[in-house]
Amino acid sequence: MPIIGPGPDDPEYDNWDPAWRHQDTPFRRWLLEKLTEAGWSFAAEIATSSAPANRYNGLTDIDAGNLASLIGCSPDEVRAAHKADLADWRQEQQLRDHPDLAVLDVDLDRLWRRS
Repeated sequence: MPIIGPGPDDPEYDNWDPAWRHQDTPFRRWLLEKLTEAGWSFAAEIATSSAPANRYNGLTDIDAGNLASLIGCSPDEVRAAHKADLADWRQEQQLRDHPDLAVLDVDLDRLWRRS
């Protein structure tokens, strides 16, 4: 069966990590909590589809507004959760690029929970 849309070798997928679909990230946890509080029965599905896009494609004003509407908060609150997630991701990337054992030891539990 032919692939509809871009294939896995297309440049659109550069730097995409398939683990993001399952990785426990701060943005995913925040989004799941807020959607669950708002009573959405498919909160996990929304969090799963939004969390990878948050890191890979960024968060557009439209996406922030849509998520804010679903949750019942302001777009600024969504952007703050997004920025906190990116800061966490940046720190993780630095640890992976420069695995100083002392720094890694301090962060080991956090990394383990995200796997």
